[in-house]
Amino acid sequence: MRLILIVVLILGVFSTASAGEVKISWFGQSMFEIVTPAGTRIITDPHNLEAYRIKPLKADLVLMSHLHTDHINLSVIENAKEAIKHNALKRGGPGDAVIDWNLIDEKVKDVRIESVASYHDTMSGLQRGKNGIWIIDVDGLRIVHLGDLGHLLTRAQLRKLGTVDVLMVPVGGVYTLNGIEAFKVVEQVKPRRAILPMHYGTIVYDDLLPLKYFTDEAKEAEVPVEVYKVGQSLRVDARTPLPAKAPVVVLDYNGPLPEIKKKNRP
Repeated sequence: MRLILIVVLILGVFSTASAGEVKISWFGQSMFEIVTPAGTRIITDPHNLEAYRIKPLKADLVLMSHLHTDHINLSVIENAKEAIKHNALKRGGPGDAVIDWNLIDEKVKDVRIESVASYHDTMSGLQRGKNGIWIIDVDGLRIVHLGDLGHLLTRAQLRKLGTVDVLMVPVGGVYTLNGIEAFKVVEQVKPRRAILPMHYGTIVYDDLLPLKYFTDEAKEAEVPVEVYKVGQSLRVDARTPLPAKAPVVVLDYNGPLPEIKKKNRP
């Protein structure tokens, strides 16, 4: 009996070999779930678009890039009342009519978060307003979520972002960067480990441009494109060697409906 217990304990030790991994899953639009090695769950830009039928998720931290309804829907957060919630924008002034950046720099459990001011368009916000970028530092990795970015980044913004490991970039145009513009931003940022496209048209939601305009740019620049299967998540570990080139990682919608399939695959 004692021998069995020792074997179980040894197996338990080896089962924690992936303790340094950060797990990233995509739920359509700009909504990701990031699970840290310590088990902290971060949800970005939660939406409840009927096309995706999101099953409620638990979160320790919810990060929202701006105030549009498809980025702030807390109905899909199972424990929304208890979770720490931050929006990169805030309302103020008479009747809450003034929208300004909500600059945040704080530690939450094992995660450091910081918001960076940006715009939703190329006209300094005159067309679609302001946008927030989130920097998420965890376990030696820097993850950047660009929200609904609508322009190339300035030198000041790039300095703020620093050395990025994983970049989440909108590529579907219409309301954000399109595929060609998004790849220019990728070339500005130069992420080291992975490029995650988001906010683009899918088989169930075709209000945005398809992914291929972005992946075509990547292929032309000889950037690898990795297509993950349904249910697969990206796992990133700061202890592993850097790839020669950070690949574009196409995550499939990680939700409850098996009939949601790939569309516009590279």
